[in-house]
Amino acid sequence: MTGTGVLAVTPELYPLIKTGGLADVTGALPGALAGEGVTVTTLLPGYPEVLRALQGVRVDHQYADLFGGAAHLLSGLAAGLELFVLDAPHLYERDGGPYGDARGIDWSDNAFRFAALSRVGADLGLGLLPDYRPAVLHAHDWPAGLTAAYLQYSGRPRPATVMTVHNLAFQGRFDRRLLPALGLPPAAFSVDGVEYYGGVGYLKAGLRLSDRITTVSPTYAAEICTPEGGMGLDGLLRGRGDRLTGILNGIDVQTWDPARDPLIAAPYGRKKPSARAANKAELQRMMGLDSEPGAMLFGVVSRLTWQKGLDLLLAALPALLAEGAQLAVLGSGDAPLQAGFTAAASAHPGRVACLLGYHEAAAHQVQAGADALLVPSRFEPCGLTQLCALRYGAVPVVARVGGLADTVIDASPMAVAAGAATGVQFAPVNVPMLEHAIRRAAALYRDKATWRRLQANGMAADVSWTGPARLYADLFRGLIAERAA
Repeated sequence: MTGTGVLAVTPELYPLIKTGGLADVTGALPGALAGEGVTVTTLLPGYPEVLRALQGVRVDHQYADLFGGAAHLLSGLAAGLELFVLDAPHLYERDGGPYGDARGIDWSDNAFRFAALSRVGADLGLGLLPDYRPAVLHAHDWPAGLTAAYLQYSGRPRPATVMTVHNLAFQGRFDRRLLPALGLPPAAFSVDGVEYYGGVGYLKAGLRLSDRITTVSPTYAAEICTPEGGMGLDGLLRGRGDRLTGILNGIDVQTWDPARDPLIAAPYGRKKPSARAANKAELQRMMGLDSEPGAMLFGVVSRLTWQKGLDLLLAALPALLAEGAQLAVLGSGDAPLQAGFTAAASAHPGRVACLLGYHEAAAHQVQAGADALLVPSRFEPCGLTQLCALRYGAVPVVARVGGLADTVIDASPMAVAAGAATGVQFAPVNVPMLEHAIRRAAALYRDKATWRRLQANGMAADVSWTGPARLYADLFRGLIAERAA
């Protein structure tokens, strides 16, 4: 690849700071792209967790005043990744998460916190440092959306730009009166710039002004171009349809490997899956479920939100229990859903269990011990939990949306007969169809030979970053060639 590679601009990166799948992608993609000859350096906010992890720190640039305070651009290594880190204590040195406090309330200065990230990303793209100038700038989600705007309105030669949407529901819309404070010219406030329903739209800016747009599955790329799935941006996305590509996510198959996973009770592989029984027994013990080897055990590893369809699962719980099945839920999210699953566990001891919060070891144990993994999302850009489930032999039961539709092959009679099925899909996404999917899964589970085939097919699926990384590398190279022509 010509130039100095790719600069990724992101608000999250696993294992340093994570709220969802975005961090998993930005943490895994640089290593996968290295295999394609693409060098990635990542720009990340200087959250306390990030600064503590950074090694070999060098101060590359100083800002006397970056949206209200002094800041330093640092570089170094963390988790084996080459990083730039924006050390701006007035913006990032606080307890809580990347976007809000411990109560889940957004930081009041998020407009400036992520404008700063975008501004520094643009500065790097424009040659801030004499020994670094990326060929491609890759922005992730709304917190990096203004990067393309700062580049566009600089009036200077710039790198190629790619905007990746991980979840269109989060858009970053702020008051139009902030435009001068953000350092953007009046001309930027237009339908062809950052204006979005009378405000400043960070994601909208990235979608409108980047050279290419990607999202995290082909089906989701089609869905967001419709009024039903576009969340107010479908017209823009349809207009830029020739610039939009859906590239599936992968997972880190070194971290998620049941044959070598130190976080599960007993390792196992596709050829000898019998040790899954020990993992199921451990999951039942860990979650306080009845020790019943023959009872079908459904697992959930998810944020407990409306998007994820977990309210539908609460409503469908009687159908699940009527099959003699068990349910183990790991996650946190909306208070009513947390309360609902906690109440269900109290009402059905030994049959339903709920562990609130996210625990990495517990997530691995659910994947290794559950017979099936439920993902009833109303919309799902890609989803990673079903990819982990395939790898671990937990048969996915998923809504037919987004990346779930692209990664799970429904166990229809024809697919089962052809030996291709890997899970159960259902649509439309409502309670009756989820109940039907649960009953279908239970019937398949009782057919042991068919169930083992579903597990084997899933465990044989390529859920790695190898294929996606090749597509990203091709996209980047094509962009560079276009700009050189």
